[in-house]
Amino acid sequence: MQLEQPSREASWEGTVPNAVDARVVGLVVVTAGLAASINVPYGGLAMAAASFAVVTGVGLGCHLLGERKLRRITDDLVERWVAAGGEIEGVTRAATGTRTEWRVHTPEGDIVIGGVALVPIARLSVEWRGIADTMAASEAEERIDHLAESLYREIFEIGTAT
Repeated sequence: MQLEQPSREASWEGTVPNAVDARVVGLVVVTAGLAASINVPYGGLAMAAASFAVVTGVGLGCHLLGERKLRRITDDLVERWVAAGGEIEGVTRAATGTRTEWRVHTPEGDIVIGGVALVPIARLSVEWRGIADTMAASEAEERIDHLAESLYREIFEIGTAT
């Protein structure tokens, strides 16, 4: 009689949850309030309300696009790690809405992926075992294959050796 070996397949379901950053939303609202207050003497309350609405809309749109970009990069990294044989137990939102971060749960430990989710200045941060590395999100998208490969080596190959 042969004992069943536990499956080495990943139990990751293929979804990365949304992670809206309350700090970025607050920054957008404060900036929109400043824009509105500047417009009161020049255009009255109607111009102030319009500028508040425009700046808030553009700012929230930039944040949502930045969050989608970081979520897409996180999804791409995890997909490539699973394809290379890494065991991923799950991906969860890392904080309670105060940061754009996800925790990738692995047997080697949690990997925290996140960053600044604001499209013109979006930055990606990957932290594992207390060591973090950051780069522009657009650069990470362009070099996703190399990034995934180097992180896989560091986390799954070297990480299991220690």
